[in-house]
Amino acid sequence: MNVATRQSLGPSLPVGMKTFTRTTARTVAALLASALIAGTPSLRAGDPPIRVLLLSGQNNHDWKTTTPKLKAILTDGGQFAVDVTERPEQCTAETLAQYDLVVSDWNAWGDAKVKEWPPAMREAFLQFVRSGKGYVSIHAGSSSFYDWPEYHQIGGLFWNLDVTSHGPPHEFTVEFTRDHPITRGLEPFKTKDELWIKPGIHPDATVLATGDRQPLAVTTALGQGRGFALLLGHAAEHMDTPGFQTLLRRGARWAATGK
Repeated sequence: MNVATRQSLGPSLPVGMKTFTRTTARTVAALLASALIAGTPSLRAGDPPIRVLLLSGQNNHDWKTTTPKLKAILTDGGQFAVDVTERPEQCTAETLAQYDLVVSDWNAWGDAKVKEWPPAMREAFLQFVRSGKGYVSIHAGSSSFYDWPEYHQIGGLFWNLDVTSHGPPHEFTVEFTRDHPITRGLEPFKTKDELWIKPGIHPDATVLATGDRQPLAVTTALGQGRGFALLLGHAAEHMDTPGFQTLLRRGARWAATGK
């Protein structure tokens, strides 16, 4: 960048102007690089925001802090318009039809009050995804419904009973395994989070990112629909990492639009 800048300026510019221009060029280049690493491709001018239904109200994690955090991350920048439901089992096909994407911060783990979705909601959810819309799960957001194969097909990653384990949150490096619109241009980053060891992974899922060789982020498909699962985000404070926020926004955009 510096060499090209000097050549384009030519020798006749005053020294102060050369210094200013070179400094400006370096600043612009740094900003562009930062945007590539941390940013999400923006919607075209005039495009409406992606409509998101965020499932919450029940989780074996602190959903009362993680759900507001997820909503804030998604709505920052105006690319997503997010509604929250704390009673996803009451949703209908008409409810889901209003949205482009469902994001899950909900599960039926352990002694949860709601253990099942009624058949009408199950069918509405499957038709929503199969019709070409998207589903994103965060951390344990797909660790439910172990008797429902299609749910785990679109969910991709889940707590595998009697196999999966984890230690305390610690620092590790998130590394990317393949080129994909979600990960394109991103560099490995360090984060502090809970790392699942031997999580359940659907055989048709595509791994995009790992931590200590454990799968952290995958894409999935069901019918014409797309899924993205991210095992990061154990607690709200772990969602402050810029890399987490970038993966969430990019994964949500891709699941909703395929871009």
